[in-house]
Amino acid sequence: MAIAGFAAINLLTFLTFGFDKWRAQRSGRRIPEATLVLLGAVGGWPWGLVAMKLFRHKTIKRMFQFKYALGLIPFVAGVWMFFHWR
Repeated sequence: MAIAGFAAINLLTFLTFGFDKWRAQRSGRRIPEATLVLLGAVGGWPWGLVAMKLFRHKTIKRMFQFKYALGLIPFVAGVWMFFHWR
């Protein structure tokens, strides 16, 4: 069950990054950066990184990359708590 949830959040993160890039190219309404960071923080960070590289999206914005990296802290803390108190 946990693996399916992890896969689902990663797929959602990947698709959200792709959609945001698509909207950026068409000057459409964008996905807030906070949403992208949150998706990474709840477990979608691996495929978020893949999407950033594949779509060449948010790769120049150093502040976003810093926020995305900080978003890993809650994820790592959650994994630690899961295994520590299991």
